Amino acid sequence: MNRKYPIGEFQFEGEITKNVINEWISEIEVLPKLLRDAVKDLDNEQLDTPYRPEGWTVRQVVHHLADSHMNAYVRFKLALTEEKPTIKPYDEAKWAELPDYHLPIDISLSLLDAMHKRWTNLLRNLSSTDLEKTFIHPESGEVSVGLNIGIYAWHGRHHLAHITSLCNCKGW
Repeated sequence: MNRKYPIGEFQFEGEITKNVINEWISEIEVLPKLLRDAVKDLDNEQLDTPYRPEGWTVRQVVHHLADSHMNAYVRFKLALTEEKPTIKPYDEAKWAELPDYHLPIDISLSLLDAMHKRWTNLLRNLSSTDLEKTFIHPESGEVSVGLNIGIYAWHGRHHLAHITSLCNCKGW
């Protein structure tokens, strides 16, 4: 198994239909519970274990998901309220080295619970016109709201798989 991309890299080919969007939103909606279930029995030593050599620890992955999904939520709101806004990227690796990444994971788990409730409420109420709105990512180019829902559904599954595959590998 590829430990860096345990579920593969994000790929979507085809039409972004309402059914596809609803499936992606459902995946975003359940991520906080699945993540909480995946880490509930881990002790501090396990939380501070990297999921692969040179990879982040489980603790860093949990805090990263909170940071990344907060940024995503803001990007969706910008795309919905501005004309093709250019979003600001951030250095995820440097963020993962900041002191708040040493905090207990319950802080980020609670943040994800609340934020995902707001985020999925927003997403479930988008019109077909809203799904076509875009933002500009300086490194990736123009990204539609609809496709970005899929990217973040994948993103949650991707990092959840980092944690669950480590737990399976270690027999935790």
